[in-house]
Amino acid sequence: QIAGPQLVCPIDNARYILNATNARWGSLLDAFYGTDVLPETEGLEKGRKYNPARGAAVFAEVHKFLDLAFPLASGSHADATGYAVQDGAVLVTLADGSTSELVGAAGATFSGYTGSPDSPSGLMLHHNGLGVEILIDRDHPVGAGHGAGVYDVQIESALSTIADLEDSVAAVDADDKTTCYRNWLRLMKGELTASLGGDRGVRAQTRDSIYTSPSSQQEMIVPRRSLMLVRNVGMHRYTDAVTLSSGEEIPEHVLDAVMTSLAGLHDLNGTDVLMRNSRHGSIFIVKPKMHGPEEVAMNVALFDRVEDELGLPRHTLKMGIMDEERRTSANLGACMEQARDRVCFINTGFLDRTGDEIHTSMEAGAVVPKAQIKSSTWLSAYEDNNVSVGLNMELAPGRGQIGKGMWAAPDNMADMMKAKIAHPEAGASTAWVPSPTAATLHALHYHYTSVLDVQNSMLAARAGETETERAAALSKLLTPPIMPAEHMEDLKLNADEVTRELENNCQSILGYVARWVGQGVGCSKVPDIDGLQQMEDLATLRISSQHLANWLHHGVCTPEQVDAVLERMAAVVDQQNAGDAAYNPMSTDVATSFEYQAARDLIFQGRDAPNGYTEATLGMYRRKVKEACGPGGAETIVA
Repeated sequence: QIAGPQLVCPIDNARYILNATNARWGSLLDAFYGTDVLPETEGLEKGRKYNPARGAAVFAEVHKFLDLAFPLASGSHADATGYAVQDGAVLVTLADGSTSELVGAAGATFSGYTGSPDSPSGLMLHHNGLGVEILIDRDHPVGAGHGAGVYDVQIESALSTIADLEDSVAAVDADDKTTCYRNWLRLMKGELTASLGGDRGVRAQTRDSIYTSPSSQQEMIVPRRSLMLVRNVGMHRYTDAVTLSSGEEIPEHVLDAVMTSLAGLHDLNGTDVLMRNSRHGSIFIVKPKMHGPEEVAMNVALFDRVEDELGLPRHTLKMGIMDEERRTSANLGACMEQARDRVCFINTGFLDRTGDEIHTSMEAGAVVPKAQIKSSTWLSAYEDNNVSVGLNMELAPGRGQIGKGMWAAPDNMADMMKAKIAHPEAGASTAWVPSPTAATLHALHYHYTSVLDVQNSMLAARAGETETERAAALSKLLTPPIMPAEHMEDLKLNADEVTRELENNCQSILGYVARWVGQGVGCSKVPDIDGLQQMEDLATLRISSQHLANWLHHGVCTPEQVDAVLERMAAVVDQQNAGDAAYNPMSTDVATSFEYQAARDLIFQGRDAPNGYTEATLGMYRRKVKEACGPGGAETIVA
């Protein structure tokens, strides 16, 4: 029912997943101070020590936000010298001695407070359903410098988080899967902790907090943790973590469904009201890489069996549907109908969807350069279709999330703030961000735009959509991003441009595969060919490897060119990782480097890889690394 950001986090890293689950709230002051959203112009540099001038500029931005979402009857929050609660409302004393009531913008409410009414320590406000918390303490080092004693403004940020067993995790055997399941179990029990190293202490899950309602004076619970969903692996993967009596491996997604649901029982049966994940007795499982309604129906049947096995009421297990394969995109409504009593979330996983589009179009022709795929006809139609179908199937408003994909540049928040507001403006009720700080900043977009109003307007506008219009939209969705032979000259792909495309792809593949295979890291910031940090996971790997496989198949480049670029880029990636003691260099002997050979196989065998998936190749080489390290050796490298 609330629109806001979503995180995706590898479940095998306890510290990361704790950061994510505790990211329900974030400091707006920290988000502005520590990122490029506030430019480091002369005098406003972050520096090594606190810069009072930058701090003042941060407060100026925060006051602007408060004036936008929670305006006063007169004056500005910048002029506040005191906050109080009187007759169920917030009364603000201003610098000139006058008082002004907080009236709020449309969709704004005063929800609660902590401390005494005449001198509150916290004010809980809501706007467009999202919480905003003004924290007050005149003895705090920051509060002492603020007219009203405000030392922080916390805003509700990552409403939900997907704990990921799939694209961001490198789990290849029973030991790896046990780590993942153990972290999910402890998360559901409210017991997950992680050492911060040295004498910095231990991080744990944040407990919900208590506020006093200004109208009834009754206690109200404020959720402090992100709602946790868990993404199981795709149906194409098998595991030897459990085998049949014949020794055959079992479908890994079946094991995931059983184990993550079993762990979820601890949340459903928990008695600590301040540590609950689901408030209505549900376990939320995101299903990736399903190809059309038949596979959705198969997973619905699997969920039925798991519920029966665990003694759960029917439809306890809710399903998130990743719209990331062409057959699902073209039949999204039918997919949702199959899971009508379970679906709680749909999402445009545009990175995997791009990889699938390239593989599906493999025989149709050479695809355009990667940068041009972003402006392809099918991609905009795909993004529009996901929201449209979600609304038509009554997932929203109010029943579930309609999501958009990841911002992959975690250090570039200024550009994110310019670009990602397009997601709520398009009617999406959530979108992926790469960090808790990014979630706090992206949350502002949901204050600037009422997603509920956008969705209602879209429903009204599309009520009269004709069959002809729907057919045209489907035709756009099914338009492959290929270069017609007669237009090859128009694209002006000269030799230098082909080489640059090869270098970008090869460097990206090697940079990610080196950590996946060599260190068991499934998702991380990886420098691109220009040294800019990019979030990489299996989805981005699928795009790059399929792109090169397609160009090889259609003669845009030769095997010799690709091999030459791979060897050059191996040296570049080695240099980029020179400061990492756990990194295994590739360029010294590419013939014996498991990481290099894995990257090469993903390209040269990409055309024959089912759906262009990368996990089989990566898993094979990762197991070789672990075997070469000996018992416990691989774990030492990862640590």
